[in-house]
Amino acid sequence: MQKKSSFPAKGLAAIAVAMASLTFAGCTTTLPAHDASSKTGRSEVDAGVDATLSKLYQTAPSSRELVSRAKGVLVFPAVLQASFVLGAEYGKGALRVGNRTEGYYSTTAGSIGFQAGAQSKAIILLFMTQDSLDKFRNSNGWTVGADATVALANIGANGSIDTNTAQQPIIGFITTNAGLIAGVSLQGAKISKITL
Repeated sequence: MQKKSSFPAKGLAAIAVAMASLTFAGCTTTLPAHDASSKTGRSEVDAGVDATLSKLYQTAPSSRELVSRAKGVLVFPAVLQASFVLGAEYGKGALRVGNRTEGYYSTTAGSIGFQAGAQSKAIILLFMTQDSLDKFRNSNGWTVGADATVALANIGANGSIDTNTAQQPIIGFITTNAGLIAGVSLQGAKISKITL
């Protein structure tokens, strides 16, 4: 009788995220002495945040009012997902409070399943209450599902947002070049503060 492997699926996901982090770190590391490249990195992320929010407003006009009411808005303009059986994703973004960038963050996640290819998506998180924003800012690494639940916005055919979703403490939007996407999960995505 052969012994079954007891290596949990979470372990495989952790390995995938670790491998992706090393791969992406090799692509994005800048030397501290290069202030100009740091400013360029911040400018690129900030420009991406502006473009992502503009696209969200065009796709779902009622999102503009939600963003204006949010205590904080965290935007990852380009989260690259690459996979072949084990998948991983990584992206950089910015937290805005009162229309000003307060800090820069990275997001990483892993997945298991028969999948292949690479794609990019944008993730927007709205912290609708001061309490949800404070918990996020005071965390040392924040994971969707473990530290807080994110209600993904349900968008109607006319671009309106489901009223139940609009009342949640944290609201999420996921977009691709094709527009808003539904039926996906942010569960397990880890968000950490970074220095750019």
